[in-house]
Amino acid sequence: MSCCDETTAHVPDTDVSRRSILKGAALVASLLPSVRPTSSEAQDKKITLAYCSQLLCGVPYEVARSAGYFKKNGLDVELVYTRGGSAAMQALVGGAVDYAATALDVAIQAYAKKAEIRRFVTTGRLPLFAVVTAPQSAGQITTIKNLEGKTVGVSALGNADHALTLYLLKQAGADASKVQFATMGVNLMEALRQGQIEAGLVQEPALTLLKRSGARVLVNGMDIEDANKYLGGSFEFMGVAVRAGEIDRRRPEMTALAKALTEALQALRTMTGEQLVGAFPKEMVTGLDTKEFGEILVRYREALYPVTPKIDLDSAKRVAQSLIIGGLVKPDTDISGLHDTSILGG
Repeated sequence: MSCCDETTAHVPDTDVSRRSILKGAALVASLLPSVRPTSSEAQDKKITLAYCSQLLCGVPYEVARSAGYFKKNGLDVELVYTRGGSAAMQALVGGAVDYAATALDVAIQAYAKKAEIRRFVTTGRLPLFAVVTAPQSAGQITTIKNLEGKTVGVSALGNADHALTLYLLKQAGADASKVQFATMGVNLMEALRQGQIEAGLVQEPALTLLKRSGARVLVNGMDIEDANKYLGGSFEFMGVAVRAGEIDRRRPEMTALAKALTEALQALRTMTGEQLVGAFPKEMVTGLDTKEFGEILVRYREALYPVTPKIDLDSAKRVAQSLIIGGLVKPDTDISGLHDTSILGG
């Protein structure tokens, strides 16, 4: 399982129609320059692409849909919102969808279990986690090594946040056996705020809210400087996978997907927070402080999203190493065959 599990997914109600989703994106369409379709659009290719429904993960895909970049490149893409990255991967392997966008840890674990999949583009280059203290513990816990003897909250044992913590502990020379992990699921932020646990891994907007309450950030994986310092550089995250046996016949649409996502990644760098939030179906952002969430997206976009969706193999190796250290895959796991770099080059 990944960070994008059922506890963090923002899945719209199942009765959300295609029309209502497009209506929810009207703000983006009205504010972005009009996108003219290519000559190939006369016969739009209908494809399904599942993703985990975690908001930070979905920005490039929602922009590509809402702003018309999929359509411009001759694709009629239906985004399928699943409860977590594992569910999206299962849908791909089981033949329910044409493509799945998941965190790399999900793809690596599926590939290690002999799933016949290939990743061919990436849309995220940093993990969506920050290690933070409870506000009450901010004065006592100032480094990752200080987590020895403390209780650290994670969504679940074996999830990517747990694996990343084990990796950070090893890098800090800490004894992971001296850390008590508490599986908190959706209650992690409140448990931290109330001091029921001493530290934990959170995403946004929980990170912003906890900092406001006095929590100390030990490592922010969403910040490129922290990623360079603690992870050794970028840390391959979201990307699109396809069934390996279908690559030859799907190559033209895979190329079109890569082009559309390239255009979306470039566009999101200049969009306002209001436009970025408006790219999502309204059902996915109901209940959020959309103004603050827009500010968060603008703050992190250059760090989280690559300029192009070309796969960074060195970055992918760092993720594999974290899973090995975390015990989620075997030490001899070879992921070299997971990546297909023929679409954009390696």
